[in-house]
Amino acid sequence: MNYQTWRPVYERILSDFGYDPVADERARDRLADLVDGGASETPRTPGETGSAFDESRLHCIDGATVAVAGAGPSLVDETGVAADADVVIAASTAADRLREAGVVVDLMVTDLDKTPATARELTREGVPVAVHAHGDNVPALERWIPQFEKEHVLPTTQAEPHGPVRNYGGFTDGDRAAFLADAFGAASLRFPGWDFDDDTVDAAKRRKLVWAERLLHWLERRRGEEFAVLDGRRDAIDPI
Repeated sequence: MNYQTWRPVYERILSDFGYDPVADERARDRLADLVDGGASETPRTPGETGSAFDESRLHCIDGATVAVAGAGPSLVDETGVAADADVVIAASTAADRLREAGVVVDLMVTDLDKTPATARELTREGVPVAVHAHGDNVPALERWIPQFEKEHVLPTTQAEPHGPVRNYGGFTDGDRAAFLADAFGAASLRFPGWDFDDDTVDAAKRRKLVWAERLLHWLERRRGEEFAVLDGRRDAIDPI
């Protein structure tokens, strides 16, 4: 995702939720320092990422059927969808549920608001974890990133990318996972564990799910692929 393409959408999200872009940028830069030892301010040659994370490790996504697993209640009955995929990307606590079911997780996407210890253990097992920085999770970043094996941490932001911190698009853990899969060339996407109408979540989470749905709708149009998780819902989605 080119940042200039993403930026207008990001600005709409900021406006809708009242988020401070400066806070996002501070979080991004703090994450850069934590994963890169402050080296993010060092000049680099064009194309040099500055991150210890080797993005070529995610080339397994290219041409693959990718399960982007959400942490909704339906995941209990849909672990087989993940197990049948070529690559499994788990959003937040979906990683725990899949591992408990014996499904291998190839990448976790998280902003560390839930089960950060799982993310830590995955990095210690050599599994990549895309850790996201945003305006109000700096304390979590500072607590947990020093405990991670940093070569397995892919740092991300929703603001303008800088230094080692990347922006593949997306807002919530789940739709960021989908945008990341798209960025690395996934042939098709599957969505086990996605529950847009989950009545157990609070009002703030419901608003985020509305944006996740809108973003997936935007992504499927960009890809020319219809996601089954949006079947029966498209006519009611406010398009981006």
